[in-house]
This record gives sequence, C-alpha cells and structure tokens, in this order.
Amino acid sequence: MAHIASPPAQRAPQLISLGSAAERFDVSVQTLRRRIADGTITGYRVGRLVRVDIAELTEKLLIAIPSVHRTA
Repeated sequence: MAHIASPPAQRAPQLISLGSAAERFDVSVQTLRRRIADGTITGYRVGRLVRVDIAELTEKLLIAIPSVHRTA
C-alpha cells in the first residue's frame, strides 16, 4: 500500500491590531491599510476590527539591505 503524504500543517496566524503593528514596525496605520489594499499583506476582519499576522508582517515588511563592500 502506497503511503500518501499529508500536506504540511499550517500555523495559526498570530493576529495583532493595526495600531500595535504600526507601533512595532514604526509605520503608520495608514501604511498598513495601504499594504492590505494593494495585497502586500493580508488583513483579517474580526468583527469590526482589522488585524494582521505578525509573522507575515515580519516576512513581508522587513527587507534586508545588502551590504556594499568597497575596495580602495
């Protein structure tokens, strides 16, 4: 009998408010709303509130700047 691999388990999002996320990443709430609107990040509606996943913000908003090594 062939073994069928199950799909990887998805982690539950760790949702925080837009205000908390804006403070944590030093951006405005409006910037987060724009990123949700343009599809860069996912917004989750919980009742009337909008929340974002902290792991997704870390992945998509923090972009490493490559270092430039200059030789003399």
